[in-house]
Amino acid sequence: MNEYPQPSRLGTVICTDSGPNVMEFSFVVEGGPNDIIARRGEFVSVVTESGIVIARIQDLTRTNRYYQHAEAVREYQSRGEPLRAIFPTDRWQYTVASARVLGLWSDGHTVRPYFAVSPGATVRSADEDTLGRFLRLDSQDGLDLGTVAYQNLAFTPSIDRLVSKHLAILAMSGAGKSYFVSVLLEEILKRTPKQGRLSAVVVDVHGEYTYLKDAGPESLGMKPKDFDVEVVKGSHFQIPVQALSAEGIGALVADMSSIQIRDLRRVIANARTHLEGSYSLGELATLIREDETISRNTREALTSWLVSLDETGLFGKEGVPDIKRLIRPGRLTIIDLSDFISLKKKQIVVSHLASELLYLRRRNEIPPFLFVLEEAHQFCPESRHELALPKGRIETIAREGRKFYALLCLISQRPVKLSTTVLSQCSNQAILRCTNPYDLDHIGKSSEGIDRSSLDAITTLEIGEALFVGETVSVPTFVKIRHRHLEPTGLPRSLSEAIKRSDK
Repeated sequence: MNEYPQPSRLGTVICTDSGPNVMEFSFVVEGGPNDIIARRGEFVSVVTESGIVIARIQDLTRTNRYYQHAEAVREYQSRGEPLRAIFPTDRWQYTVASARVLGLWSDGHTVRPYFAVSPGATVRSADEDTLGRFLRLDSQDGLDLGTVAYQNLAFTPSIDRLVSKHLAILAMSGAGKSYFVSVLLEEILKRTPKQGRLSAVVVDVHGEYTYLKDAGPESLGMKPKDFDVEVVKGSHFQIPVQALSAEGIGALVADMSSIQIRDLRRVIANARTHLEGSYSLGELATLIREDETISRNTREALTSWLVSLDETGLFGKEGVPDIKRLIRPGRLTIIDLSDFISLKKKQIVVSHLASELLYLRRRNEIPPFLFVLEEAHQFCPESRHELALPKGRIETIAREGRKFYALLCLISQRPVKLSTTVLSQCSNQAILRCTNPYDLDHIGKSSEGIDRSSLDAITTLEIGEALFVGETVSVPTFVKIRHRHLEPTGLPRSLSEAIKRSDK
């Protein structure tokens, strides 16, 4: 028999009507009636001659033979004397745990379960070293995101497993999505050149991450010269008109026909020739008005679209910022859109960013990057929406970006409204508390490997707890997100604090 570590003993496997079988078993938990020895969601193990069976507790049931018959309990209650005063009820109270088998750890690798554990076998807590390797958390350069729930085991997935095939962070409002993103950004920021530094671009809809610019790098154990955070305000963003093709302008408006794109393409070609390659949308609109070869209806439609885009103030003769120079290894770039009320402006900025980032990455003109998109359901909805301008471009990154290491991190509080095409391409998901039944159903259908029990547990997660599913870990894993090292300053932490400040 193989020699394995012997963690603390939890109980003994028992026979039930349906088990033990290959995928499930039950065991009686040791300890007194008030002892909490085992917890729902905890990993457990059973040592066998073929290896270690790794399982997770699905449910816990307490039973007591003296309280099995309601009429007997009622009879003793009517006498005004508690049952425990007459019978030794405490000695007959025990807890039965039901566990689902996740895999067999044998000779340093995971094997699909193929036999049932024996009745009478000892159930122990999972050994940390074995569990870490079973969950694929043995990376020395992993990201320190927290600890595995109910285990004294650091959750340190490798950057390859977590984001190389896109990541979705899903939860209801207030469940800790932004807090978790802050922790993830800290881990990306503090990576060294030896570990490999990833460039991150964050579309910050509410200005939640701009505090990182002024945070002290010492809190991350970094030198100031290695701490690279750049904030670009949405009001300073400018898209160079001369870099836009007719198709690119058509993607920024609704329902531009192929004939209209053809005419616009010809006008742009003329502008590049006669205006020396530097022109505004207003100048393009003037050229269209003066072009008698274009039908009246097309002239009016194109002019209207160009004037409408020009009025956003997002277009100019030069690009600001220079995306090619902005994206570099180890830099966190925050696109702060909090000063925009107009959804259309936000859509245009995200659409241009998505297009340029993928284009430049394909040509290897910028390093691999992670494109973090807050409120992703606003930019890439499941339903058709005339303002969903970036949808097609984000879906392109989702389908093709991983080949070029152009990676997505989508954050949404309404998974059911997020494009199924994009969500299905996110091989990893971090799911925090979610109670909406439609969102839960959508998560269940789009997340590979998540079982009904784990899905039900999502509704009871505490703030800061997350369920990780996908290629990050070998099985769905509950994680307590660590405390972030960099904290925002000057912001009220609660409604009552905000009220007190405003009342001074």
